[in-house]
Amino acid sequence: MKILIKRYRDKILTTRKDVFFSLCKSIIGQQISVAAANSVFVKFNKACKGKINPRMIKKISTQKLKKCGLSRQKARGIKELSLKFLNKSFNPNLIKNMSDEEAIIYLSNLRQIGRWSAEMILIFTFNRENIWPIQDIGLLRAISNNYKKKYLPPRNFVEKLKKKFSPYCSVATWYLWRSIDDEPIQY
Repeated sequence: MKILIKRYRDKILTTRKDVFFSLCKSIIGQQISVAAANSVFVKFNKACKGKINPRMIKKISTQKLKKCGLSRQKARGIKELSLKFLNKSFNPNLIKNMSDEEAIIYLSNLRQIGRWSAEMILIFTFNRENIWPIQDIGLLRAISNNYKKKYLPPRNFVEKLKKKFSPYCSVATWYLWRSIDDEPIQY
């Protein structure tokens, strides 16, 4: 880790304070390459006229969202997300007072948001310090590369690293990601 920290001093983990924006970006990026996600997101942002918020999404048809490259499920998830924000059945302010696990469960109640997406939101939007997203393929690949382990690294080794990096697993995760992708990730 010391080597990675020295190598990547040029940028830092930044946050986007907009939970809705981050949730949309997370939904868009699920199970597709970074390049594909970026392409879809550019079209999505254009469809939103640069204003990614619940009111704008409510105005956009599901068909128009699908034309951006979103699957039916992702378009439906984003539309439902906007309604939950508008009718206040989802309140992101509650997350501040929740433990990491409570927040993951709360976020996972949203359509299209599973554990991985919830962890990304906690890292990039809420700047939670001790998130260790072991379902993340990039993290597992980076662990394999940097610790000379086969891919997938043994679960017990991943757990040892978690203990070693706690309470700063989010920071360790970010540096490990940087080791396999020079462009810093942000949701």
